[in-house]
Amino acid sequence: MFIPGMRRAAVGLTALAVAAFGAVATNPEQADAGPKPVDVTLLALNDFHGNLEPPSGSSGTIAGQTAGGVEYLATHLAELRAAAKKKNTITVAAGDLIGASPLLSAAFHDEPTIEALSMAGLDYASVGNHEFDEGAAELLRIQNGGCHPVDGCADGTPYRGAGFQYLSANAFKTATGKPLMAPYAIHKVQGVKVGFIGMTLEGTPQIVSQQGVAGLSFADEADTANRYARELRRKGVETIVVLLHEGGAQASTGGINDCVGMTGPIVDITNRMDPSIDVVVSGHTHQAYNCDINGKLVTSASSFGRLVTDIDLKIDRRSGDVISAAANNVVVTRDVAKDPKQTALINRYKTVLGPVADRQVGETTTAITKTQETLFGTSLGESPLGNLIADAQLAATDDEQNAVAAFMNPGGVRADLDAGPVTYEEAFTVQPFANNLVTLDLTGAQLYCVLEQQFVTGRTLYPSATVGYVVDPNGTTGTVADPCAGTRVVRGSLTLGGTTVDTAATYRVTVNNFLAGGGDGFSALTGGTNLVTGQIDLDAFVAYLTAQSPVSAPTLDRIRTTAEVPAA
Repeated sequence: MFIPGMRRAAVGLTALAVAAFGAVATNPEQADAGPKPVDVTLLALNDFHGNLEPPSGSSGTIAGQTAGGVEYLATHLAELRAAAKKKNTITVAAGDLIGASPLLSAAFHDEPTIEALSMAGLDYASVGNHEFDEGAAELLRIQNGGCHPVDGCADGTPYRGAGFQYLSANAFKTATGKPLMAPYAIHKVQGVKVGFIGMTLEGTPQIVSQQGVAGLSFADEADTANRYARELRRKGVETIVVLLHEGGAQASTGGINDCVGMTGPIVDITNRMDPSIDVVVSGHTHQAYNCDINGKLVTSASSFGRLVTDIDLKIDRRSGDVISAAANNVVVTRDVAKDPKQTALINRYKTVLGPVADRQVGETTTAITKTQETLFGTSLGESPLGNLIADAQLAATDDEQNAVAAFMNPGGVRADLDAGPVTYEEAFTVQPFANNLVTLDLTGAQLYCVLEQQFVTGRTLYPSATVGYVVDPNGTTGTVADPCAGTRVVRGSLTLGGTTVDTAATYRVTVNNFLAGGGDGFSALTGGTNLVTGQIDLDAFVAYLTAQSPVSAPTLDRIRTTAEVPAA
């Protein structure tokens, strides 16, 4: 166990040895002459999301610098290993290495990303929620190798599997109660054992399609970490690192190595962890932080390979305990030489992908961002790109399924659109999940309930242009058990196509299959009837961009507040 501010020096251990074994060295020089501690360096990343090439726009900058791209990431990792004792360096990750990836990786079921990170020297990684996007069987294939059961080996070469070990301590096979994958790993460094426990957030079933988590159950993060920490200690492991795909956020004033006003699930989870756990490498929230929480070093390296967390541990050679731990988030700048092996990998897959990626599908008059406007002092408002996608989904289903409204979930909008020509690859990067559109019947009362559920889940559904309603900041928020009890949405304000919604009438509404299954906590949508599954959301988006070009950013006037629309 490591306690910041306290150093378990050799002299302290010598005193314990005197009590246990009799006379030993008594002068300070002799007392301090015990074996030197073992220096271990952990290099950590998280939420890579298949970003082999440098991300564009705001996703490609951090701390005022352009950053990211696996060619540069591999070089930085190599340099950090060289600066440390290479044989004492372990490279780890905290989930979402794959899933929600750009086309270059996603078109090949993220095999390029696994190959690239294996080549970059990754040793261990926890699963994240996106590792389950294509289901448990596909995750096992990603780990173990073999061609895709439907698409085969798309690049014409065998897929050999990951060169690193995925760890999944809290995802269990429901039928057997056994972990889906190895829950932990033990890594020996100069005779000292370092244990790694890997897992994702317990709420994974709420943010992944039901097909992706079929046959699986997910356990509490802290309880699971404590369970396996005890097992590791029984095996003589005293240095314990948790790779956890769950996180938090600090205040906006904090830099990449700060921990200002830290909030989020990671705080409670870490506070409930056993004292024997020394380090928590976290993720999921795409934030950067470097914290001491309850005597534990807690870090996160933002997202997309823009940072690497350099963690230095000193471990007592005799007890195996951590004497000190310190971390530094390092920017993956693009002013270093590209790793030639990574360049060759990227070029190989780009060649196979061919001209599909570069095909122009539309044009924008200005940049259209996914940024949400502020509502009640928080980012819970509309998004220009989110609204545009909702418009595209309505256009794909209004004549075909008589839809009168569409709603898009914010987590499904993954990147901005720059001004000018839009390629298929850019459109794919915005909507990479290949969700089907689902049109269903909802009563007016159910629609109000869906909108009230936004304030329970903390997620705003982006509405199509046909939708309008007013929110009361002084209204009450419903509960998880009864979201319909909320009064945030002013009754009588909801309109579809300019007509006031009748709570007793039925309306055809389009969402994606993730939302239709209750994803993101929108359980009210599971009450819909007469479901009809339509085309892939990306196809609808591409068709809309082509038909409507040049496309401009929609006006953000679909959700208004009582301050803008006073009560009659």
